[in-house]
Amino acid sequence: MSEDKRPERDDHTGVETTGHEWDGIKELNNPLPRWWVWSWLVSIVWSIGYWVVMPSWPLLTSYLEGTENYSSRQAVLEEVAAIKERRIQFGGKMLHISYDEIREDDTLYDFATRGGKSAFGLHCAQCHGLGATGAEGIANLNDDDWIWGGSEDEIEATIRYGVRSDHLDTHYSEMPAFTPDVMLSPEEISATANYVLSFTNLGEYSELGENTFADQCSFCHGESGEGMREVGAPKLNDAIWLYGGTLELVTQQIASPRHGVMPQWENRLDEMTIKQLTLYVHSLGGGE
Repeated sequence: MSEDKRPERDDHTGVETTGHEWDGIKELNNPLPRWWVWSWLVSIVWSIGYWVVMPSWPLLTSYLEGTENYSSRQAVLEEVAAIKERRIQFGGKMLHISYDEIREDDTLYDFATRGGKSAFGLHCAQCHGLGATGAEGIANLNDDDWIWGGSEDEIEATIRYGVRSDHLDTHYSEMPAFTPDVMLSPEEISATANYVLSFTNLGEYSELGENTFADQCSFCHGESGEGMREVGAPKLNDAIWLYGGTLELVTQQIASPRHGVMPQWENRLDEMTIKQLTLYVHSLGGGE
């Protein structure tokens, strides 16, 4: 090659230039790294092989199926069928044995709680939260404070029939409204709220509050605020509050109580799902 036709070399790097120049900046003719070139070539060979073996190229009315005849749709259908078969196998067994027997079978118990967790996320987490921690007016299922009982049978009944729901066997309780100047005086309501909070050292004791509580509240909540599951009266002496534990909120609940509703699931979920949900919820914080 003659001297005048040789590519120009960059003075700083000694690399040939391509002849392109922008605003005094010259493009160098650096070759691609060898490893990159080989990777590129291997990927081309791999794609050709994949094209032959796996479904790849669309045709007018079908597609190239490949030598393996693989179908992602068929694979999903087979997985779903396997899950259904496993569900029938374990579910059928679950329906005819007790909760104690399920817990003794590690495989069956794992199947039940996993299924219950999935059902909880689908049907219950909207109110109770994914972590089942609840919110104001919605029960926290991680503690051992159960208004209607925390055994498996009691939890199942709550799931089946709900609370103040559209079922004949639903749990139902209603705290009366001690409306100021109608049922109780504002002084009596305030004193009672303080007395209730004094169970957990959060309020001020007064004889007026004690007497009003004994006359109006102890029949359901117990003399020392221990609650009564038979009528759905919550404990008042454990510092766990469904509607808040401040003086203002307790006063409001006495004067104009709120009553939550939980839907019944007996007519919406199958028997196995109800049993799975029961075991999962019990595992979070169930207690007798």
